[in-house]
Amino acid sequence: MPPRTTKHSPLTQPPAVDVVLQFVNTHTSGPRRLKERFSNAQSMQAWLLENGLATPATHVAEADAAGARELRDALITVLLAHSGDKDITPEVLAEAEEYLRSIAARYPLVTVVTASGASLATAQTGVPGLFGTVLAGITELAQAGVWNRLRACRHQPCHFCFFDRTRNSSAAYCGTKCGSQASMRAYRQRKKELATNTDLT
Repeated sequence: MPPRTTKHSPLTQPPAVDVVLQFVNTHTSGPRRLKERFSNAQSMQAWLLENGLATPATHVAEADAAGARELRDALITVLLAHSGDKDITPEVLAEAEEYLRSIAARYPLVTVVTASGASLATAQTGVPGLFGTVLAGITELAQAGVWNRLRACRHQPCHFCFFDRTRNSSAAYCGTKCGSQASMRAYRQRKKELATNTDLT
């Protein structure tokens, strides 16, 4: 009899999900109407302190805040693609992926080997360490086969990011409210197009 293996359910949220979601859900939209946390160096440093990712001595420059916004926006583009958002064209996705490749080269990861296994971690501290930690978390999710379950709500302008726990991996909205609003907007758009086509005949 072959040895029994333990297989994690895709419905189980890996710890790395929290790391990535904590970073990407710093934008202004979302069901809780979150405020922008990376608007400038001061607001980003406050966010880092709140989440235990920095000390009062950690220096945050305006360029760091701008870099955080760019990385976050590129990731949200990928997460919208995971949700099947029609606005994310192949060209838009390719641009985001190219940016992420350049970021990965700028903030390389190191392999940490232990008796129980191996993982990737950042070798940097401060803001570069934050970016590296996010990239390491994404790599962990990809290796676990659940990266595509990290998604951004398709409802405009929500784009709140979440982990899809549905069995058939079909979630496209962060909740029923956004799903209902998106359906109603699509219905109104179809009705408007039908009226326009009727007027033209």
